[in-house]
Amino acid sequence: MAGRRGSGREPVLAQVGTGAAELAPDPDRRRGWTLLLDGTPQSHVDLDDPTHLEFDYVRRLGHVVDLAAPPRRPLRVLHLGGGALTLARYVATTRPRSVQQVVEVDAGLVELVRRELPTERAWRLRVRAGDAREVVTRLPAAAFDLVVMDVFAAARTPPHLASVEFLQAVARVMAPEATYVANLTDGAPLAFARGQVATVLEVFAHACVAADPAVLRGRRFGNLMLAGAAQPLPVDGLTSRVAGGRFPGRVLHGRELDRFRADVRPVTDDAAVASPPPPRGTFGA
Repeated sequence: MAGRRGSGREPVLAQVGTGAAELAPDPDRRRGWTLLLDGTPQSHVDLDDPTHLEFDYVRRLGHVVDLAAPPRRPLRVLHLGGGALTLARYVATTRPRSVQQVVEVDAGLVELVRRELPTERAWRLRVRAGDAREVVTRLPAAAFDLVVMDVFAAARTPPHLASVEFLQAVARVMAPEATYVANLTDGAPLAFARGQVATVLEVFAHACVAADPAVLRGRRFGNLMLAGAAQPLPVDGLTSRVAGGRFPGRVLHGRELDRFRADVRPVTDDAAVASPPPPRGTFGA
């Protein structure tokens, strides 16, 4: 239920299923908004320019979108985790006629975003409330060219979305040349991230990780982008784009990724745990 609807450029506050939501106006962008949940930034949207990706980790997800097919070719995309639909808006703008499905567990958040940050009517975008894993098990096989996993509960990846069994269910709905990409967070000793690399490589033949060097060395808690596919990934293109970002990052693949994984085993349902909570103040909370 909305707690206060601001007028003009005032924040919009609402209590949703996953906590206290705030849509904060971006002072540098006329129709830019940042979605926060319990004080932690979740998404940034510019209604005037959906191709603007404010957060570094979202820009890296955008690189995967850009390299998933030739420019402007439509994609069939499944988004597990919705937020303010930042990446779905990017796909709809850069790849017209793409067919997209978004799964977001928080129905109240879905309604808030629909009301305050509406999408274009022409976009072929469906948003449904539900648990990501449960919905995946009911989707048709080979239905998607790209699956994006960006789900957090209390700033942590839930354990039931961090196992081999979950990824096997995801792989079933992916076309043969499709890509899986996930946004993860971790810090030293990076046990969760290493386990997720092992898990992705248990299901997919190819994988890579992109992150800030300080995160990869365990010097700072932060975001890591993990991609997997049955076919070779465009690691050269990703490496160039990630290195050329506002905050240059690194891409690990092949032997470098094997060294990062070390001797960590794939994670199964009976051993899965949530990602570690971020240290206080890491993401502005």
